[in-house]
Amino acid sequence: MQERIVQVKNRFLQFQDWEDRYKELIKIGRDLHSYPEDKRDEKYKVKGCQSQVWLYPEFKDGRVYFSADSDAVLVKGIVGLLVSVYSDATPEEILATKPDFLKEVGITEHLSMNRSNGLAAMMKQMQMYAVVFKSMQKA
Repeated sequence: MQERIVQVKNRFLQFQDWEDRYKELIKIGRDLHSYPEDKRDEKYKVKGCQSQVWLYPEFKDGRVYFSADSDAVLVKGIVGLLVSVYSDATPEEILATKPDFLKEVGITEHLSMNRSNGLAAMMKQMQMYAVVFKSMQKA
């Protein structure tokens, strides 16, 4: 995961202004893998987001894999960025890795209050899935 965080930092810190970082977020959303239509369900919707955001987890071989989508372009980029870092990680790694890198690359300081709340809700949902999968490993 730390390597993916370094890649995110390098990707965003090459831009000097927020507008270019904003465009990069939108690109990440466009490049996000297609979301499974059968998972576009209320139970995978992230609560607390002004936009519609779906986050579907899969747990295979001790690792969590996320699929995500949103009906808002920028939000889709934000959730895509989170997926690129937190997917293919163990539950323990997900729980131990705070999204501080978003602040370091200047993303969080430019989000509206609603989008900041949505970002927090997405992270909370990912962490909640990690807690559930971690408890399943012990069972």
